[in-house]
Amino acid sequence: MNTGPGGDACEPEGGAVKNVFRLFGEGDELYADMARSIRTATRRIFLASYILAADEVGAHLLDELMKQSRQGLDVRIHVDALGSSGVLTRQHRRQLRAAGVRLQRFHSWSWRHPLRYNRRDHRKLLVVDGETAYVGGFNIHREGSRRFYGPQRWRDMHVRINGPLAKEADALFDAFWCGDTQWNPDNPTVGNNRIIPNTTRACRVQLRCAIKEQLAGASDRIWLATPYFVPDRGLRKQLVLAARRGIDVRILTTEKTDSIPAQWAARAFYRELLEHGVRVFEYTPRLLHSKVLLVDDAWGSIGTANFDYRSLFINYELTLISENEALNGQLRNEFITDLRDAREITGIAWKHRGFIKGAYDTLGLLLRKWL
Repeated sequence: MNTGPGGDACEPEGGAVKNVFRLFGEGDELYADMARSIRTATRRIFLASYILAADEVGAHLLDELMKQSRQGLDVRIHVDALGSSGVLTRQHRRQLRAAGVRLQRFHSWSWRHPLRYNRRDHRKLLVVDGETAYVGGFNIHREGSRRFYGPQRWRDMHVRINGPLAKEADALFDAFWCGDTQWNPDNPTVGNNRIIPNTTRACRVQLRCAIKEQLAGASDRIWLATPYFVPDRGLRKQLVLAARRGIDVRILTTEKTDSIPAQWAARAFYRELLEHGVRVFEYTPRLLHSKVLLVDDAWGSIGTANFDYRSLFINYELTLISENEALNGQLRNEFITDLRDAREITGIAWKHRGFIKGAYDTLGLLLRKWL
């Protein structure tokens, strides 16, 4: 078994219920694998993406989707109206619909409902025939491709799932498509793995509750990778308490960013965390966009949700929570690799950053719930 992303599939779980996982850390390999899955579909293809750009990357996948739609398959695309604004134009949408693709744009601007525009569909999900599912941080755009964007392509992680969880992902897409944004499977656990939305009818902050529970019960390590680190008070408290009881707590975020105010807000928390023993790193080579959380050896998550207010309280997200030993081992290896390319923030240096930088941090902190 290959332990690196883009290699062989992780070993399936034992027992009657089996899921097989494959991890991707390069967009070109992911997009090629998605295209192969689309070409082999026989019944239906469901695609949700916050950013779906009709550029060099997206145009190829859209062509494959239109071909399958013309062959009579049920092809549905759900994009976020804001995230895909300007990169999936009206002309592109007309072409898709002319090919028979069913297309929905989530929360387009409406003067009658202006506040809903703040709540976005941030999911990235492809499901083919209810048998294969892809979920993670990669959007569909050239920024994820070394071939088209170059060495500075975004650093991200995605996972392919074959097995019963793909069927749940299929049902989650279908419910959201039909307007039930809070639907969740009645029995969401499949072999100690779940794909969960962040909000359900039973719990408005389901993902946050799951994270908080794991942080509170950690006994060895908490390793977090996120491009936007803007945790609420309760999650910051759990990180601090874990570090104070001797847990190895490491936060890996990004030096290069596409949201300067979010970075200001993140840096406003550094001093508190450093003073209590949390280690903070900023990934330096390129923009880190992966969303991974590892607690001890047995629990890991990878998905679309950042560690911030918007993902945990406002937007719609999907996250794979897994106790698969092989998958979590791969995620740990990738985390360690990224740490080698990161700069550790030290408490002494951070105390002498200067007044202006501190003022920016304060501004970001004031805006943290809107970033």
